[in-house]
Amino acid sequence: MEEWINLNRPEKEINLLSPLTWAYVGDCVYELYIRTNLVNQTNLKPHKLHIETIKYVKAKSQAKFLEEIYDKLTDEEKDIVRRGRNAESHHLPKNANVQEYKYATAFEALIGYLYLTKKFRRLKEILCLCDEIGVSR
Repeated sequence: MEEWINLNRPEKEINLLSPLTWAYVGDCVYELYIRTNLVNQTNLKPHKLHIETIKYVKAKSQAKFLEEIYDKLTDEEKDIVRRGRNAESHHLPKNANVQEYKYATAFEALIGYLYLTKKFRRLKEILCLCDEIGVSR
C-alpha cells in the first residue's frame, strides 16, 4: 500500500501515546472505511449514506464488534484494547451507556494503533471480521 499520508513515528513512540490518541485516529480510520465501503457497494444519496454509516460507527455497534472479535485478537492487541478501555475520558456518551462507550473507545484505539503502526494487513483482517458480523438494524 502506497503511503499518501506520512506515518513516520516509530512504533516505540506510538506505544507511548495516549490510548485516547489512538482512538482519535481510529475513529476517523474506521469511519472512512465504512463510508468508502458504502459508496463502493451502494448508490445511496449522501443523507442516506450518513444514516447507514451511523449504524456502524455508533458506540453500541463498535462495542459489539469488539466483543465478537476479541477471542481472535493477539495478546498485544488485547493489551491495546485494555489500555483503550481503561483510558480516562472526561466525555459523557450521548447515545450509549458508559460500558458501551468504553468498549467503543477500546475498539477505536485498536484500529488507530494498527493504522499508526502500519499494520495494514492485520487492520484489514479485523475490519473484514467486523464486516462479517454486520450490524443489527
